[in-house]
Amino acid sequence: MKLVTYLREETDQLALLVDGHLYNTQELHDELPNNMQLFLLMWDDVIEIARGVEAELKKGRRIGSAEPIPLDSVTLMAPVPFPTSCRDGYAFRQHVASARRNRGLEMIPEFDQYPIFYFTNHNAIQGPGPIACMPDHFEKLDFELEVAVVLNRFGRNIPAAEADDFIAGFMIMNDMSARVLQMEEMKLNLGPAKGKDFSTVIGPMLVTPDELAAYKIPAKPGHTGNNYNLKMTCKVNGVEVSNGNMGDMDWTFAEIIERCSYGVNVMPGDVIGSGTVGTGCFLELNGTGRLNDPNYEEQWLQPGDEVTMEITGLGTLTNTIEEEAADLSILALKQHFMNLPKA
Repeated sequence: MKLVTYLREETDQLALLVDGHLYNTQELHDELPNNMQLFLLMWDDVIEIARGVEAELKKGRRIGSAEPIPLDSVTLMAPVPFPTSCRDGYAFRQHVASARRNRGLEMIPEFDQYPIFYFTNHNAIQGPGPIACMPDHFEKLDFELEVAVVLNRFGRNIPAAEADDFIAGFMIMNDMSARVLQMEEMKLNLGPAKGKDFSTVIGPMLVTPDELAAYKIPAKPGHTGNNYNLKMTCKVNGVEVSNGNMGDMDWTFAEIIERCSYGVNVMPGDVIGSGTVGTGCFLELNGTGRLNDPNYEEQWLQPGDEVTMEITGLGTLTNTIEEEAADLSILALKQHFMNLPKA
């Protein structure tokens, strides 16, 4: 099943996507909620109803009062527009190893011992469309090509062997990054924070696991949980800059959920990202380029750039980088205080 949230009369509307058309959930069946938050909260009560009406729609039958709405006629929101939290993992060894190698650092053994994650700003979640950036964000502005899941049940201390049952579905995720801000604050061994909190993009739809059954592959040796052979690409202004595969995840989402839920209540609506796929950001690509060629010309996102991410089975997520009409700089404020006389 493919679930889409779009803007309808200034509010979020949940719909099923079938053959390029949207069908508003509450018009398909009076027990189906009209927004994603309620759908996730009521998951076990409504998912079979939704699957039933979807099957009828795929047969070409009219269901309830729902009229088909062309997908390209609406403004898409994030599939989960108001997540209860947002965590981002670090699941791809290739990305971690390359990024460390490019900085002259050895790979750390802890990566292979346990999955890690950080919390990002769940109030900065957005879907397709413009990404508004402040001046400091353009100091090495970057994309990060990832997959995300959203949880559909309450849980605590969830074993990895059971954790896939807590996944409602999968989405493309672009963990936007302002690298200068990120590198500055992480010198203090805390973060990332301001380098990440301005925008995290998910979309264009939530795809339930059954839709991806044909792509399922074994987890890597020694790991537990589902994995999928899904090609992942990112283009900037139509030029492919990143090419990876979800099947390269070393830590599975099941294992990440196990760690997230240790001694903590996880909730329906919690979004969890995979971390960056290998080659999935300019930080890694630029570092590799400089390592191989001292004259390599770095690339970072600029105002007006179009970022297009595509993942097999999960659709295409497109955003345009926009510059906010503001001149406030927290990097300049830092310079101001550095230049003050010392007490």
